[in-house]
Amino acid sequence: MPGPYGRLGSPFELQFPQSLATYTSYAEAQRAVDYLSDRHFPVQNLAIVGTDLRSVERVTGRRDWVSVVNRGLANGLSIGLLFGIMAMIFYPPQSNLYLLAAIGVGVGVLISVVFGLIGYAFTRGKRDFTSISQTFATRYEVLCEHKVSMKARELLAEMPGGRRPDFRGPIG
Repeated sequence: MPGPYGRLGSPFELQFPQSLATYTSYAEAQRAVDYLSDRHFPVQNLAIVGTDLRSVERVTGRRDWVSVVNRGLANGLSIGLLFGIMAMIFYPPQSNLYLLAAIGVGVGVLISVVFGLIGYAFTRGKRDFTSISQTFATRYEVLCEHKVSMKARELLAEMPGGRRPDFRGPIG
């Protein structure tokens, strides 16, 4: 049964896509789509698809018991401050607001440090470093519904500084 977005049921999928062009950066693909939009092309028939995904993990530091406690203190402090401020807002004015804030901070720090230490103990030294990671595409392909692909190719061929896209036929 077709969904609100057609046969495939997702706004991110085209029914019969054809490749218009492949670019090495998202900015180039975006420029091509913007060019088509400026020429009153029905851009709702296009999709920019990132391909050849890469994952990069940047190691940011060593992880040991001291760093786990420090991170727990920092996280607990921020969470505790949030709860302390909420307590100050929602409790009656005759209560000791600063005591409520201090209790919120103390409980937040305690819980965060304890859970951090428990989590680190369960790793048993198998991941003694911290890192951040990012996934990105190395190529960006502009896809187009088959019913308007010839018009898109004609317009892209006229794009200043652009290149004539190769016809690759239907995808999938």
